[in-house]
Amino acid sequence: MIAMQYSFALPADYDMGIIDRRIAEKGHLLDNFPGLKFKAYLTARKSGDETRSQENLYAPFYVWNQTDGLNDFVCGDGFAGVTQAFGWPQVKTWIVWRAQLSKSVSHAAFATREILTTAPHAALDELRPRESDEAFDDVERGGALASVAAFEPTTWTRVRFRLWGERPAAVGAGVQTYKVGHLSLPTAGSENR
Repeated sequence: MIAMQYSFALPADYDMGIIDRRIAEKGHLLDNFPGLKFKAYLTARKSGDETRSQENLYAPFYVWNQTDGLNDFVCGDGFAGVTQAFGWPQVKTWIVWRAQLSKSVSHAAFATREILTTAPHAALDELRPRESDEAFDDVERGGALASVAAFEPTTWTRVRFRLWGERPAAVGAGVQTYKVGHLSLPTAGSENR
């Protein structure tokens, strides 16, 4: 599996209602997209919003079951439309160690994303199971509706991504909170699950 995110920082006075309408009109287009485990359509607002963000953001987060789905999307009309509307983004990708989803994932209303640096010569054989276990525990015992633990070995970063039914009460420094505008998922029993 591969996790992927691109983010557009929008001006402080940008009408974020434009993004909300875009998600409402186009979000369903990736429901049941081949190879997609889920796509969370994410926004954050600089002011007057529960995300308490430093800037206005449109920042979808994806988990792909296989690279063919990612390639079909990025090389297709959907991504071309995004780039025509907002510009050419840097697309971050991470190799997924674990993606744990609860049966209630479709009720996600908020997301958190933390990007961490992996120290040189870190014991990856210890880090991987620890991060994977934490992702599992976040869903099974921690109240998250989904949890993704992944790493990227070019810049040696890790991502911890969580979906929540309610805004988390407290998040640490360096954790970005988002609102979920739509969640694209495969239907039960489909090949994408």
